[in-house]
Amino acid sequence: MNTTPELSCDVLIIGSGAAGLSLALRLAEKHQVIVLSKGPVSEGSTFYAQGGIAAVFDETDSIDSHVEDTLIAGAGLCDRHAVEFVASNARTCVQWLIDQGVLFDTQVQPNGEESYHLTREGGHSHRRILHSADATGKEVETTLVSQAQNHPNIRVLERSNAVDLIVSDKIGLPGTRRVVGAWIWNRNKEAVETCHAKSVVLATGGASKVYQYTTNPDISSGDGIAMAWRAGCRVANLEFNQFHPTALYHPQARNFLLTEALRGEGAHLKRPDGSRFMPDFDERGELAPRDIVARAIDHEMKRLGADCMFLDISHKPEEFVRQHFPMIYEKLLGLGIDLTKEPVPIVPAAHYTCGGVMVDDFGRTDVDELYAIGEVSYTGLHGANRMASNSLLECLVYGWSAAEDIDRRMPYARSVSTLPDWDESRVENPDELVVIQHNWHELRLFMWDYVGIVRTTKRLERALRRITMLQQEIDEYYAHFRVSNNLLELRNLVQVAELIVRCAMMRKESRGLHYTLDYPEQLPEAGPSILSPLSHHMNR
Repeated sequence: MNTTPELSCDVLIIGSGAAGLSLALRLAEKHQVIVLSKGPVSEGSTFYAQGGIAAVFDETDSIDSHVEDTLIAGAGLCDRHAVEFVASNARTCVQWLIDQGVLFDTQVQPNGEESYHLTREGGHSHRRILHSADATGKEVETTLVSQAQNHPNIRVLERSNAVDLIVSDKIGLPGTRRVVGAWIWNRNKEAVETCHAKSVVLATGGASKVYQYTTNPDISSGDGIAMAWRAGCRVANLEFNQFHPTALYHPQARNFLLTEALRGEGAHLKRPDGSRFMPDFDERGELAPRDIVARAIDHEMKRLGADCMFLDISHKPEEFVRQHFPMIYEKLLGLGIDLTKEPVPIVPAAHYTCGGVMVDDFGRTDVDELYAIGEVSYTGLHGANRMASNSLLECLVYGWSAAEDIDRRMPYARSVSTLPDWDESRVENPDELVVIQHNWHELRLFMWDYVGIVRTTKRLERALRRITMLQQEIDEYYAHFRVSNNLLELRNLVQVAELIVRCAMMRKESRGLHYTLDYPEQLPEAGPSILSPLSHHMNR
């Protein structure tokens, strides 16, 4: 039955990190905006980003240099136009962030003038990382949250998950396929609500929770990628999952990462016997791109049968370490580890999804009025490997460009007066929650084992068979029982897991973050791995 939706707005933004909130603030001067947050509004990946934001602020640096560094890190798969688009707009978008009240660290030059303190991270040839100590994401997120919560045209709905997008052709509306809203699981009310929107923006982050070990918060379950796929959008390059080389190996801090800025400031990676190993793998040593560092750590752990490797910055002055990394220092001290005096145990962990929903310069997807920005999207910026501190930058640049496009198109957007209610007439309360829990753990474990840092064709085939079985179980469960947070996330994760494996099986080479023992060489030329829902469903 069609009724007037419970919620209505000009723009529905699904996600409350740097991408979603920067977009919301830019649009809210003219338009009514609703922002969905799966948990508390500041609990996304942005809040936990430590390193910083890359932009050219030093006169000895250049946009061309930023572009070339990004292209090199991307291992031949970056879209040069996208890289140039982001790098050339970086300073303007970072300045907008500063204008919102974000405070970056500064320093006094020998001539007495104050300037931003710029650090350097893996893959960068210059110091170009603006940061707020070692908690840049926290500074950015808290500033944007404060601005959004106090804006009269922005309504933030916490503890609210998008169940699925409402697409015109699936509800019988004529004309070109377009998004007209979404169904929303309001966990406060334990009810599914209907939301109408003239434009919908996916800013849901990545899918690193598909792996057993991740630096991401629990909400990184690939929701936007899965919803966009079901709505008819193409996805690309999902085989490129970045594993952060240095996540803390400690039972009381499973998701805590140790920023690349530590290595940028001179930290060494060491074996349990105290010897360094990165110079054996790459002439850049600890400053090599993340994929090389992560594989080197994985190789040494397997070769030695070790549970972890170690990150050591104890050779630096104690005051230097405490001043540059105060949050990490305090966190580790609380766990009985003194960063200034001893090596820190580390392991690689899933950290960033380099592929995603295919978009253009304005974040537009294959479905009219549906946008995707930030980690959920595939812009071509990252290629086969993301360079450090380009991710928050991508959020800001595409948040700006999407806002420009949405504002420009809003006078021509079509409204829908009624939408179909969420139908729960044929479902009941779940009777065996253990099924969800078991499938959840099984998926993440075999994705780690079979589709992790090092892959083979047999491992990928084995993973795909398990995914197919899980999909059947979850689809049946979804059809018969009322939705819950865990069910929605598991449904999305299994869908994204399938897309990751299928993209990986398409690539008959090793490149960037995708390394397979069956095809260890890099081909002379290669393009993105693109999957289309239309051809996929025809071949199943």
